[in-house]
Amino acid sequence: MCYDSITNMLLFAGSSHPALAHALSAALGVPLGDVTIKRFSCGECYVKYGQSVRGKPVYILQAPGRDPDQHLMELLFLCQAAKLSFASSVHVIIPQFPYARQDRVSQPRESISAKLVAQLVEDAGADHIITLALHSDQMQGFFSIPVDVLDTRSLFADHFRSRGLKDPVIVSPDVGGAKQAKRFADLLGADLAILHKTRSAHHDAKILEVVGDVAGRRCIIFDDMIDTAGTIVSAVDALRSRGAHPDIAVAATHPVFSGPALERLRAIAPKEVVVTDSIPCDPFPGLTVLPIAPLLAEVISHVESGQSVTEIYKKTTFRKKGK
Repeated sequence: MCYDSITNMLLFAGSSHPALAHALSAALGVPLGDVTIKRFSCGECYVKYGQSVRGKPVYILQAPGRDPDQHLMELLFLCQAAKLSFASSVHVIIPQFPYARQDRVSQPRESISAKLVAQLVEDAGADHIITLALHSDQMQGFFSIPVDVLDTRSLFADHFRSRGLKDPVIVSPDVGGAKQAKRFADLLGADLAILHKTRSAHHDAKILEVVGDVAGRRCIIFDDMIDTAGTIVSAVDALRSRGAHPDIAVAATHPVFSGPALERLRAIAPKEVVVTDSIPCDPFPGLTVLPIAPLLAEVISHVESGQSVTEIYKKTTFRKKGK
């Protein structure tokens, strides 16, 4: 689909996610701009725009999920170079915001890394952020520029409706994600269950209790990301031990899949793992990847034409249970 309202914009991409960059370019009907990104022998990053950006709205796509430090530095330099080259505005499309989980001090002498990264992107020249499924709503308060946090629930809802599941239960793997899981459950007209989780260390999660009726029912675990899959393993074990239907699905916006994640997922054998392509990931049996380029393209079109981004979500059918 080509959007007539975006003929004046320029679209550039960092090196983190070429497939998504090309998909977004195709969805917008806008070619990817010319930019050089390279590394010196000492490891320092160098960026240079190969075309004029003067007086143009510049959109920069970067998805630093797998190599956050390197790709974050690329993004900062791209923002600054656009600003120094007189771009009229700099819009950063960063599907999975790096360091988002470090959004508070949970133990003494920790940094609030998410806040610092937000400040760095802003100081580098960003005028507007487009992202998906922040780890917590409070993160938006770290910015003094506009932030559009896109809702992926409708993508997952459409997918699971197509599966024709009978009376599913949406499961939040922890109390912190209960609000988002409840909104997803409402969208599907499903019941909600919440798991009470504790951590003895990073990436070491243990489920203590299951709140909700899961016995004999098909469960969909809904979270913002899958990193090492430790939480997912504990959640699946807890649900199956309490009599849930063995065919458990997992849905998460960001497929970080670091360390032992794939091995753990294979071991518990969920019915399906559904993610978006916010981060590049390799296919494996049972994995379904939902494309986000059409959603990003529609949001960018609304921004460029001065329309409300909220209007995009009003198109989603809100289905109550039994309707």
